[in-house]
Amino acid sequence: MSEYVIATSSTADLPRTWLEENGVPFISYSYIQDGKVFEDDCREESRQELYESMRRGARFKTSMINEEKYIEFFREILKTGQDLIFLDMSRKMSVSYENSVRAAEKVRQEFPGQRLYLMDTRCISGGLGLLVMEMVKRKNQGAGFDDVIAWGEENRLKIAHRFTVDDLNYLKEGGRVSNAAALVGSLLGIKPVLYVPDEGTLDVVKKSRGRKAALKMIIESSVNDLKESGADGKSVLILQADCREDAGTVRDAIRAACPQIGEISITNLGVVIGAHCGPGLLTVFYLCNERRPV
Repeated sequence: MSEYVIATSSTADLPRTWLEENGVPFISYSYIQDGKVFEDDCREESRQELYESMRRGARFKTSMINEEKYIEFFREILKTGQDLIFLDMSRKMSVSYENSVRAAEKVRQEFPGQRLYLMDTRCISGGLGLLVMEMVKRKNQGAGFDDVIAWGEENRLKIAHRFTVDDLNYLKEGGRVSNAAALVGSLLGIKPVLYVPDEGTLDVVKKSRGRKAALKMIIESSVNDLKESGADGKSVLILQADCREDAGTVRDAIRAACPQIGEISITNLGVVIGAHCGPGLLTVFYLCNERRPV
């Protein structure tokens, strides 16, 4: 049995198949439609179904994870006798993080001889997923508990997060743009480009005229980062919310500009970010030298 476990939340937006194959336990956030609560099961088909429902006009809300749920999740892992590294999305994006901190303090008292480490990853969605993947890779290569944590702390702010959304009304509902801005933007075909700075928030960096312009900016910024930091063998994660054709376009453009790149995967975006940003959200994540808007 391994000395320690790396665990995460469903907001890492990793496919359930990968999580199970790599022995990564996850705690699920919830989403709500018409008063009915669903657990984010990390299945590709569940994610696709949600976006198809949103295309038909459905609206979803999400809920935080409470302290008791974290306590039970941590307790079940520590009961196996293994230590635990837990990675959730940025504390700036959800009050769930503070619940996990309080839960960890209580659980540590139950297991004084074991270690439970929580990292403020400053990452969200596939950025968190990439951090999990890289840390699991190092664990599988034989790195110890402290070494894997040290790598994560050193590199968590070197994961680029680039987003674009298709419908400003979802950002309006989430309070990221005003009603007037959403109306004018929709009339003019404005498509915001977003990124995650070191603080771990989700910020609008530029407003492009049209979808193609937004995708072009994401491609150019990603290629510049990858060339500067060295693209050889580097993994790129592209997550999409019912816009697989656009995701393929972005993948092919990055591959053409950086032929030495490693795997470029395309999977469905998870439901928590997707519920707030809507179908058409496209994201790109990769390791870089430093985070920067463009």
